[in-house]
Amino acid sequence: MMTSPSSPRGGSASLKSSQRTRNSDKMLLILPLLVMCAPLGGDASPISCYNDQGSEGWSEGKVTVNDTMGALGRTVGQLYSQEKNSEVAFILYNDQKPAEEFGGRRAESSGNRGGHTKGVVLLDKNQGFWLVHSTPHFPPERQEGQFYYPSSGVNNGQNFICVTYPLELFQTIGEQLQINQPNVYDCDVPESLASLVPALAAVCNKKLLSSQIFPHVNTVSNRSVTLTSMGGTDFISFAKGAKFDDDLYHSWVAPALKSDLLVQFWIRSTGILPSNCSLGWKVLDIELINPGDTFTFKASQDHSKWAVSPKPARGGSQGRGGGWVCVGDINRNEAEERRGGGTVCLQDPVVWKAYRTAALQCEACGGGTVEC
Repeated sequence: MMTSPSSPRGGSASLKSSQRTRNSDKMLLILPLLVMCAPLGGDASPISCYNDQGSEGWSEGKVTVNDTMGALGRTVGQLYSQEKNSEVAFILYNDQKPAEEFGGRRAESSGNRGGHTKGVVLLDKNQGFWLVHSTPHFPPERQEGQFYYPSSGVNNGQNFICVTYPLELFQTIGEQLQINQPNVYDCDVPESLASLVPALAAVCNKKLLSSQIFPHVNTVSNRSVTLTSMGGTDFISFAKGAKFDDDLYHSWVAPALKSDLLVQFWIRSTGILPSNCSLGWKVLDIELINPGDTFTFKASQDHSKWAVSPKPARGGSQGRGGGWVCVGDINRNEAEERRGGGTVCLQDPVVWKAYRTAALQCEACGGGTVEC
């Protein structure tokens, strides 16, 4: 497991891993990406994305993705340690909500209703995190009382992107979620926070804001916004709704970023969209992956949804160089053109190199296989 923890000043971090189970021939392919900001210090730990080491720079991860002391466990685990708190708000959403293995209610597939989108929002009156991911049946409801990682999330590759933001950005995040039309299965936005983040309260209540509060929320089909983390890193959030009725990556993200994209997504579904170069930007479907120089596997074994630019961007974000990396929750297929979903993009040379080198072979525009 490769993990890059965040810096004490609040930077970004990435985690990619692959492993084999002990006493089993089953392959576990786990491809998480975690982008996070470090805790800011003080006596009480703030609500934040956390790594599993607390050290600076890139290092080898010590635990697996389902470990409560790992990056995912420490981050999402904060939800269950808070219990019911009038000063803390949270939203859990997933088009495939938690299954019985958590001891909760039986999962019901949302089919083609609502957004094909998965995530966790947790915040207090100072700050919080937004975690976007690809794992079905995750995480468990708060009433379960502890962090679990589902067995359904270990057979194929998955991804996670977690960013810590100040309180004032969660109204914007709530507006992005409204466009996504998520399937919210557990949430609480107490009165003390509802007036500060009414869009999140509306998502929790599963209703749109009135036109007086957010005039264009009922009409826009898509919107991109720049969100600056607590550590000062810029992320671009792309959110589309059902009315967008087109492919997220080919018709919008690639032209917006002015970049070709290599896209990894779940190809074991009907109506898969082929690689497309018709708008001047090449959007190629990845077919073969090798994360972290571990072992090679086909895209059909990977449920994660991410995109990477084949070349570094000129100058790069904030003068640091590096190409684009986007991590999200929606696939390239005909059905999901008509569903909500999105992706979060950043420019970072280290994260970009990790993802760029993982993409080995792609489908060429017009068919056939080419080196990515």
